[in-house]
Amino acid sequence: MKNLLKFFFNQKKEFDMSKFLVVGLGNPESGYSGTRHNVGFDIVNQLCESKNVVLSEDRYGFTGKFKYAGKSIHILKPNTYMNLSGNPVKYWLKKLKIESSNLIVIVDDLNLDFGKSRIRPSGKDGGHNGLKSIIEKINTDNFIRLRFGIGNDFNAGEQTDHVLGKWSTVEQNQLGNLIASSAEMVLHIVKHGIENTMNKYN
Repeated sequence: MKNLLKFFFNQKKEFDMSKFLVVGLGNPESGYSGTRHNVGFDIVNQLCESKNVVLSEDRYGFTGKFKYAGKSIHILKPNTYMNLSGNPVKYWLKKLKIESSNLIVIVDDLNLDFGKSRIRPSGKDGGHNGLKSIIEKINTDNFIRLRFGIGNDFNAGEQTDHVLGKWSTVEQNQLGNLIASSAEMVLHIVKHGIENTMNKYN
């Protein structure tokens, strides 16, 4: 029994619960910049700007870090394509010794109206290829996701054009404040926890 308790204690010590990994999903090429599918990048960029963090190129993407509310926040913008997002997430979780429950993934969501945000502590991929890749690679869906609504106002057969398209003028006029609010949600999760944040923002 003593050895068993020691084993579980050492397993817990393997992860540093004072660390978070915040991942914004998107596609790396410049042609995708400013598209609906890259809003995860935009929210991470806003978060970094608010904390004077400059991202630098690293293994599997661009990374940075800052301290907030006594926690270490590690930022990742993968430079793989969306469908391969699981590889960089798996690598950095392992390298930084961060538990999956302290992973926050920011994604676009067709099933939410434009500008609506939803926070969940876990769940399926919901048809999002980036989330699907992450779940497959880290072998769990037990991680936080912040979903930013991009709406589904498109005709049959036009989903790809909508997702990879630029924001409309009306959307663009509102986007800055919405992205800033989403960045604040990430900080609220770190400081106050997932349940408190869901109660406040969902």
